[in-house]
Amino acid sequence: MNRRAKVKRKTLETSIKVEIDLDGAGNSNILTPVGFFNHMLQSLTRHSGMDLKLEAKGDVEVDFHHLVEDAGIAIGEAVKKALGDKRGIARFGEATVPMDEALVQVVLDLSGRDTLSFSVSFPAYKVGEFDTELVKEFFQGLVRGAALTLHIRLLESGNTHHVIEAIFKACGLALRRATRLAEEGGSVPSTKGML
Repeated sequence: MNRRAKVKRKTLETSIKVEIDLDGAGNSNILTPVGFFNHMLQSLTRHSGMDLKLEAKGDVEVDFHHLVEDAGIAIGEAVKKALGDKRGIARFGEATVPMDEALVQVVLDLSGRDTLSFSVSFPAYKVGEFDTELVKEFFQGLVRGAALTLHIRLLESGNTHHVIEAIFKACGLALRRATRLAEEGGSVPSTKGML
């Protein structure tokens, strides 16, 4: 089964290319002008088990908002495309991840319904030049692009970098669990017969 996809997203603000392989080895090739964001996407990719290539350019002289949000949308669209009709997938995924003193829980459903519940308060407004409010913007974009339901909860706070990294790692693990093939060639995991 080929669960791969390519997505290109071009607006007046950003230009983004994504290649994804859901059955990869957690390899990434991330090229954006935002170093901290690159690091977080590498963590997400490693723990999801998917392979991800991302090249993103944008109006970062304004701020990082457009690039981060649009990258989330494009990655989400690639996940959705690679899943096809979602036949045989586990559908649900959950992970609780510590990063030193920080503890985060992520629960998701590849439901076809785009809902984000983000219960996180960051101790600091920035990590380096990266605005912490952009973490929510990235996941809102991912949710919209992939049409999934995503709950993110901060259980124990601490260093802001640790909190954000725990979120990305937990999301990667939850994605791995939800996208895995529970039954090869199986049915769509829904009483409706479609997701």
